[in-house]
Amino acid sequence: MDLTYTEEEEAFRAGLRAWLSRALPQLPPKPDPLDWPGRRAYDTAWQRMLYDAGYAGLHWPEAAGGRGATPTQHLIYLEETEKAGAPYVGANFVGLLHAGPTIAAEGTPGQRARWLPPVLRGDEIWCQGFSEPDAGSDLAALRTRAVRDGDDYVVTGSKIWTSHAEVADWCELLVRTDPDAPKHRGITWLALPMDAPGITVRPLRTLAGSAEFAEVFLDEVRVPVANRVGAENDGWRVTMVTLSFERGTAFVGEVVACRRTLAALAKTAKANGSWDDSAVRRQLGLLKAEFTALWRLTQWNVSEAQRGGGVPGVGGSVFKLRYSHARQELFDTAARVLGPDALDLDRDLTLDRLSSLSYTIAAGTSQIQRNIVAERILGLPKGR
Repeated sequence: MDLTYTEEEEAFRAGLRAWLSRALPQLPPKPDPLDWPGRRAYDTAWQRMLYDAGYAGLHWPEAAGGRGATPTQHLIYLEETEKAGAPYVGANFVGLLHAGPTIAAEGTPGQRARWLPPVLRGDEIWCQGFSEPDAGSDLAALRTRAVRDGDDYVVTGSKIWTSHAEVADWCELLVRTDPDAPKHRGITWLALPMDAPGITVRPLRTLAGSAEFAEVFLDEVRVPVANRVGAENDGWRVTMVTLSFERGTAFVGEVVACRRTLAALAKTAKANGSWDDSAVRRQLGLLKAEFTALWRLTQWNVSEAQRGGGVPGVGGSVFKLRYSHARQELFDTAARVLGPDALDLDRDLTLDRLSSLSYTIAAGTSQIQRNIVAERILGLPKGR
């Protein structure tokens, strides 16, 4: 692992900082967090600004419409945009960080030409149709069926925790195309148009009061076979590509944000007197060490991805496992520092604490990550 930056990388950082200093003052006020149509408009407008400046899909291959930047340059981009307070990907999350990279890696030339430019420009939003009500953490147990009928698949079933479904144009959808095959082998990855007849979307309200997730019901929805990414029944392998991006690099910006939050929390502790509590000081110091280590682990994962052609490896599961718990510990400590003010729902820290509870479930539960680490990194036998 090389923790230093080249002259070229530092020049890239300087150019990005200069552009951010010009671009960020042009942004309109942020919409209400509960206004998802407004948030979509805000997020896609920012995405268009990135596209026009050449920063959209920075690390995507040039053949996919990106800039072909190295993973290290991508890391610098995520670090600098977070430090500058630039908008996160928001409603563009699934398209930019999951579906887009998967199509770039696994799609046909025609599929890349159709779907990637609108993602990069912010013209189209994607959602993720993986989880199901009865499958729990066992994604391979999904039961949404897709039956081949000529040039279409006819899809029936339901999905839950479908990110941004209420404002999405497309859905990366996992379906079962061979019910008789072993559960990991009968799955297919489809691009589902969200305006197709037979789709019902019901938003789900989270503990924090937002509704960025939804249930999606599919009643004999016809999806063209041409929308299949990868071969029929090869969807599990394609999905592992998707999840490697989700667990490997999708949380990088959040680590930077947590480090900023930690610094602000230390200032608050000194201002309100909680710094006098040695247990608080000890916990803040421990968290600083945790997030410094997570940042180094991020750099290691990026170095591995750079050697492996840009696709993150299983080291992303190590990162995701520890980050999920460290984030919860950070906002538990924030509650201790804030005292009664931690109950104020108008505080960003309070909302972040509520959302942190989901991180040991989202993108693969901590139990699943432990299994991956045990089996694929440590070489331990599979549990029964």
